[in-house]
This record gives sequence, structure tokens and C-alpha cells, in this order.
Amino acid sequence: MKIRRVLLVALFLSHPLIARESAQPELPAAMLRVGKTAVRAEVADDDSERSCGLMFRESLARDSGMLFVMPTTGPAAFWMRNTLVPLSIAFIGPDGAIMEIHDMKPKSEEMVRSAFPRIAYALEMEQGWFSKNNIWPGERVSGLPPPQQGGR
Repeated sequence: MKIRRVLLVALFLSHPLIARESAQPELPAAMLRVGKTAVRAEVADDDSERSCGLMFRESLARDSGMLFVMPTTGPAAFWMRNTLVPLSIAFIGPDGAIMEIHDMKPKSEEMVRSAFPRIAYALEMEQGWFSKNNIWPGERVSGLPPPQQGGR
């Protein structure tokens, strides 16, 4: 019984979201066009990459961010645990249209949830990037990888 409990605790503590104490290595990037602006976005397209996201990063390069490819098309929610850079997040539908944009607070564990139920992607950029570049809901993102299977 005691061995089983120790094993469960070890498995829990080894989960990438809990165990990570530094930024994940830079992920392969896609070149996107958000409206008229070119963006270099690292692509987080598996559970481990999505759960770590931009944690522990101290800065982002100009016009760079992270694109999260959702495992299914549906509602989305993000938090900023261990994320040091103030970010804005755009929730994007399967057709590439930005549905909504939210600012997020560094190190906050408060969930930022999408109001729209059909989100296929999320793009995190330095806070204020979208407004500085005159990008608002309804704008299109091109160059997106295909959405993952299992959409609703």
C-alpha cells in the first residue's frame, strides 16, 4: 500500500506541468499573417507543449508568439501559471477568424475562458500587440496548420 502511494505521488510530481522549473526548449515555428502583419509563432500542438506554453520565458522577440493548436474544436481556457511576460491571447475559430482577444496577467492562475464555443487555435503575443497592430476580432489569421481531428 505504501509503495503504491509513493508511486502515485512520483507520477503526479513528474507530470510536465508540475515538474517544469524552466522554459521548454523553443518549438518549431510557423510564419503566420495576422491581418497584414507577419508573425513568427512557435507551434504548441501536443499536450505537453500546450501545458508548458510560454512558462518561465522572460521576453518575446518582436512580432513573435506562440500558437496553440487545440486537441479538439471547442471552448478554450488558459492561465498564466509561471508565465512571466504579460500576454494577450486571441482565440481563433477553425476558419482562421479571430473570435476574441483578452489580456492576461503574469503568474495568474485565474482561467481566461473563450466566450465562443468553437475555438481551434489560440495565439499568445506580448500584451497589447493586437491593439498596437490594429488587429481586432473578425480579422483573419493565415498560414495556420490544419486543425486537429476530433472537432465538435
